[in-house]
Amino acid sequence: MRKTETFQDNKEIIAELKQKDSHFASIFDEHTQLDQQINHLEKDVIQHASREEEIEQMKRRKLHLKDEIYRVIEKNKPQTQH
Repeated sequence: MRKTETFQDNKEIIAELKQKDSHFASIFDEHTQLDQQINHLEKDVIQHASREEEIEQMKRRKLHLKDEIYRVIEKNKPQTQH
């Protein structure tokens, strides 16, 4: 997988995996929710300062989920694509 590859680059396989793989759908949704929560907290300077450690934990979890998402995508790609 290219280093610059994004979810947008894989939207068809993501849509297919979300339909047929409930675990994938769950981790993808959790990743999306964490992304939204992190963005919200980082915009609120007061909350951001008081919840720095929680935000860092959320970011680590989000990164872990992203790695897992990309492993599943790569495993499910047709062999002819690179």
